[in-house]
Amino acid sequence: MRVLFDECLPARLARDLVGHDVSTAPKMGWAGLKNGALLTRAVAAGFDIFLTVDKNLPKQQKLEGYAISVVVLRCSTNDIADLRKLVPGLLTHLPEAKKGEALIVG
Repeated sequence: MRVLFDECLPARLARDLVGHDVSTAPKMGWAGLKNGALLTRAVAAGFDIFLTVDKNLPKQQKLEGYAISVVVLRCSTNDIADLRKLVPGLLTHLPEAKKGEALIVG
């Protein structure tokens, strides 16, 4: 799967998503974009998953309008040590992610 990290996630976490093609919003040149514009660009670029810790995003965006799955990591911080604890569950649940919907992990 092609996974796009929101800019609030540490890029080093990408190494933990073995078997997935991961990029970050800043690496794509999309840092600072609002969520709607970011999701639109991610879809156009062929990403399958948008990964974030922004738990408000599913309430702020009409996800059914986007051909991408949003996965929200529910974590107390965005520190890589804390996020890494969620990776096994994330890798297990990624195949369940549906386009136009949010999947909460953690």
